[in-house]
Amino acid sequence: MNSTQIAVTEQQKHSGSLMLGTGLAFASLIVVPALAVYIGIGPSLTGALRIALMKASHRAVGGSNSGAEAATTTFACH
Repeated sequence: MNSTQIAVTEQQKHSGSLMLGTGLAFASLIVVPALAVYIGIGPSLTGALRIALMKASHRAVGGSNSGAEAATTTFACH
């Protein structure tokens, strides 16, 4: 493989994980609350499902499981 083929393969790999992460984030922000209202589940269970999907979205895009980088990626208004 030459360097161009490797670069294209890496870009495709990154695009796939970005699409998966975006889909999971969309599901947690739009789909889960809509289904929760339709089905009638409580807000605490809905929140837990949203948190789980957002964590999965973060891992799909390239985050780690340890949470060590969480302080550097959060937004602070101070």
